[in-house]
Amino acid sequence: MIVRILGEGQYDLDDHALDALNGLDNQIEQAIESGDEAMFRTALQGLLAGVRASGTHHDPDSLDESDLILPPPDATIDEVRELLGDDGLIPG
Repeated sequence: MIVRILGEGQYDLDDHALDALNGLDNQIEQAIESGDEAMFRTALQGLLAGVRASGTHHDPDSLDESDLILPPPDATIDEVRELLGDDGLIPG
C-alpha cells in the first residue's frame, strides 16, 4: 500500500503495519470528537512517525497514486476533521 503524508512524500507499507497504526487513528478520532488538542497532536505525530518507521520511501519520480493520504504534521484539528472518513484516516 502506498501512503502519502501531505507535504512530505509517499511511503510503501505492508498491511500489517497499517493494522498496527489503527490504534493511533482511533486516538485521533477521539481527540477530534472531544476537542482535545494535546491528545490530537500526540496521536497525529505518533501516526506519522509510525508510517515513517514502518514504511520505506516510495520512488519520488513514480507517478503511482497513493492508496491513503494522511495530513501533514502541522495540520489542525479542523483540517483533519475534514479529511476523516467513516473509518477515520486509515480504513479498516
